[in-house]
Amino acid sequence: MHKKVAIKAVQAFEAASRLGSFAAAAEELAVTPSAISHQIRLLEDRLGVRLFHRVHRSVVLTEIGRRYASELRLAFARIETATQRIASAGANAILSIHSTPSFATQWLMPRLAEFRELHKNIDIRLKASVDQIDLTKDEIDVDIRYNSGPASSGTVQISFPDDIIVPMASPALVNGLKPIREPEDLKQHQLIHSEVNIVTWRDWARAHKIFLDLDKGPRFDRSFMSIRAAVDGLGICLDSLLLAEQELRSGRLIIPFPTKGIIAQGHSLFVLKESLDVPNVRLFNEWLTAELKKSRRWQEKMLGSVENS
Repeated sequence: MHKKVAIKAVQAFEAASRLGSFAAAAEELAVTPSAISHQIRLLEDRLGVRLFHRVHRSVVLTEIGRRYASELRLAFARIETATQRIASAGANAILSIHSTPSFATQWLMPRLAEFRELHKNIDIRLKASVDQIDLTKDEIDVDIRYNSGPASSGTVQISFPDDIIVPMASPALVNGLKPIREPEDLKQHQLIHSEVNIVTWRDWARAHKIFLDLDKGPRFDRSFMSIRAAVDGLGICLDSLLLAEQELRSGRLIIPFPTKGIIAQGHSLFVLKESLDVPNVRLFNEWLTAELKKSRRWQEKMLGSVENS
């Protein structure tokens, strides 16, 4: 049989365990220290376990009390987040997005004005970093990750279309004094390395049975820097068509070998199951899915036109 406990008792214990004092918990909850002590006694009696060691005038969590407090902190944090979201519902809806820096810079930012035009009542909060995000604790609605593991419990993973990874370079480099027409021509040029990418120059060289000097060339830990370096003529980058779409559309980068790409699963969107049908999350997910399909169609069309040129 499940043991039901009073929420007041749970709240008293959470505050006391977090603050390390019955008096401090009483001040936070606007009650007396004796009321806190009484509620915690009731909770211990109900659960049949000792949550605090009482030593003179101080209290110390027992091992089981420490574990219980840790679980409760997560639960109370989720309640606080849910409360804040509901409290802001009267004004414009806020959508908090966390993304990898390269996807945010190269793909998402150029399209946010379009999303805003479609959904004027949704205010975007975009954070770009490589930090690990816990959707159950951080104030984030959706998290866009690269090369992630499986979704954690209570979280849904929505995979993007597979990435197409190809060599790309500036037109001046491809058509210069040492033109790039075949993979062997890469030996005469500097390779730009994106060190966090799933597919590396080593993978590409192995797949196309070519020897390349992989010890030389500039190295970057973000795709947007590698792509920019290629635009500036620093060398040839090996990166995602999705992330380089702007540069390819504008002609600042071109693809010398359109049939020499490698397919890989790159980015995914993560969202809590309970948030899937929240209006601002649902609208963003639908918009993102449609835009990614547009990008994929453009990639396929563009690769076909390059191949036939």
